[in-house]
Amino acid sequence: MPETKNQFTPRVFSGIQPSGGLTLGNYLGAITKFTDWQNRGTHQTVFCMVDLHAITVPQAPETLRHNTRELCAGFLASGIDPERSILINQSQVPEHAQLAWIFNCVARMGWMGRMTQWKDKSGKNAEAASLGLFAYPALMAADILIYHATHVPVGEDQKQHIELTRDIAAKFNHDYGVDFFPMTEPVIEGAATRIMSLKDGTKKMSKSDPVEASRINLTDDADAIAKKIKKAKTDSDPLPGTVEGLEGRPDARNLVNIYAALSESSVADVLAANDGKMFGYFKQDLADLAVTKLAPVSSEMARLMQDPAEIDRILARGAERAREITVPILERTYDIVGMVR
Repeated sequence: MPETKNQFTPRVFSGIQPSGGLTLGNYLGAITKFTDWQNRGTHQTVFCMVDLHAITVPQAPETLRHNTRELCAGFLASGIDPERSILINQSQVPEHAQLAWIFNCVARMGWMGRMTQWKDKSGKNAEAASLGLFAYPALMAADILIYHATHVPVGEDQKQHIELTRDIAAKFNHDYGVDFFPMTEPVIEGAATRIMSLKDGTKKMSKSDPVEASRINLTDDADAIAKKIKKAKTDSDPLPGTVEGLEGRPDARNLVNIYAALSESSVADVLAANDGKMFGYFKQDLADLAVTKLAPVSSEMARLMQDPAEIDRILARGAERAREITVPILERTYDIVGMVR
């Protein structure tokens, strides 16, 4: 009997590429959302280092291994519990790639060609880009649907990928006359769904930005965190008392959003408490808050990275737990498609 929508286990899946240099943007835009979902206890949670996605562009093997372990350390240091959540690196769970091939045969070329990230990353010389870079949204759909994930916490810039995941699930279900894959829901929540550069509030905070002071790295120590906040770009006006007063002030909005996210407050509450304050004082408050929240994460990451064998053990155990879910779903997919096994 085909699985019905009401039978899907409430399950959250999300992942981050191990491309090095975790930033405050990763922490507030993704990792804190992951820990929130874990701690709610309403959904099973699966979090992934998507190392197969990372190799869509050239990677030095040793660097990739280091970055994967460092990302795992970042998850652990931020509160992801490998006993309460399933914590994996993608390549240790082969069903991701196996389902991706099925989805390569379901997805349409036109769907892939319209993906914004394909256009951005391939640039003007798309002929030289890898096939993996073009097709990776099908792998992303497989990452999600191999767990029958019902919810994916994402930033605004990832909504298109969830829409494609839903399109692939709907076409598979329609083509084979089943209700097997769920219509996964994107979840965008919190004040800081997109963290911007500390030097330009109109640009996303990025680890590839050549200006080191534009971002806070999760490996930064307390002094570096405080210094970057205090030197962040602002305007000369005081903080407004209402959200409307941030219109046309991207740098001010970014710092207020960061404060709201770190303090687990609303932007409106932050503004009401700081109405009329000059940014010199506000940035000191923000620096103190950021150090309190982030310095322990940095210290714990450094401690964990001293024992890579323990990180590998955690990931291997996560893969075992993950495959208890993914193997039956892939086997049923093969049965639906008509594979002789």
